[in-house]
Amino acid sequence: MKILLAALILILIGLQYKLWFGDGSLSEVVQLSRELEIQKKRLRELEERNRILEAQVLDLQNGLDAFEEKARNDLGMIKKGETFIQLIPKTADSADGQ
Repeated sequence: MKILLAALILILIGLQYKLWFGDGSLSEVVQLSRELEIQKKRLRELEERNRILEAQVLDLQNGLDAFEEKARNDLGMIKKGETFIQLIPKTADSADGQ
């Protein structure tokens, strides 16, 4: 009986060791779960970026509106015959009468 009990205790210790320290242990599973969440977040960011880039490509393929918008926003260009007006917001200093 004592031999059977000792064998069972040794088997239990062996299984516990594998659970806590071996391949596929609990700590490894937790670490892999964290890495998986990081990769999922990165994937969502890249998918969003790809959607934006795809929309820009379609705009560029379908017309000149995208070119015009980019020239106006990025380069500050205006069309022939247009008047450029720049509005400067009031600041606290200019409100004092200076």
